Amino acid sequence: MGMETPRTIFLASLTIVGFGMLWGFYWLPLRQIDALGLTGPWGTVAIMVIAVTVLAPWGWRGRHALRRSHPMAVASLILGGCSLMFYSLGLLYGRVAIIVILFYLTPIWSTLIGRYLMGWPITGPRIAALLAGVAGLVLMLGGDGELPVPRGLGEWLGLTSGVCWAVASIGIKVKATAGPAESTFLFAVGALGGGLILAPLVAPLPDIAALPQPGAVAFWVVLSAILWWALSIVGLLWATTKLEPARVGILMFSEVLVSVVSASVIAGEVLSPGEWIGGSLVLIAGVLEFLPLRKPRPA
Repeated sequence: MGMETPRTIFLASLTIVGFGMLWGFYWLPLRQIDALGLTGPWGTVAIMVIAVTVLAPWGWRGRHALRRSHPMAVASLILGGCSLMFYSLGLLYGRVAIIVILFYLTPIWSTLIGRYLMGWPITGPRIAALLAGVAGLVLMLGGDGELPVPRGLGEWLGLTSGVCWAVASIGIKVKATAGPAESTFLFAVGALGGGLILAPLVAPLPDIAALPQPGAVAFWVVLSAILWWALSIVGLLWATTKLEPARVGILMFSEVLVSVVSASVIAGEVLSPGEWIGGSLVLIAGVLEFLPLRKPRPA
């Protein structure tokens, strides 16, 4: 990342916050599509079919950049798409706030993966982030006195999505060189592939011909594909190249805030006191993870 103008930094920051808030509402079209009859993971698969189709011209135009990319970068982008597919299904099958916070446990996994697979040092803030994240996880999943393990398919998918994203983000950080548009195309391909593998295991394919409101289904599917997958991910990938990782990470917490509030107001979801405390610890872990390292002063 080179020296950016204040205007570029402002626009990139606004992009992160805006699209982060947009993703805070992503559960709404997913559940709307499900309620209209395209049930289970098949609605998300339909979204990804449209997203891949929309992004295909950019994938083709950037094919040479993708071909030159390191295999780890390609695999990481595809895995990143799979992680967002798991996240999407988690939002469909679980409580929105819990799924979002489980996804944002990424600092735990990225710290462990970075240390034991990449050999990166664990700094003081990362140790604090790890401890806060683990404590938050225990409180969120065991707040009712039960074992702190995911309950139900949605929570397992939310937890899995965070782990997969941690692995993918490290690979992208280390090896990715392709541009935002072609990278988003690979994201969509990965999500579609993951969805096609997972969907038959979770729910049977609905009778498409029997959908009572096919026009409404098509509207929500196309809107989700273009707005959330094509435009927002391209925008987010562009913005991350213009900002410091610390700022990106903290600004993305706008998604958590909007998710929790929207699910509470619209869907009537309520968190227990233990879950509130656990979620707060996870957010603290995220802030600690993204704090810039203090450089030692020259002697």
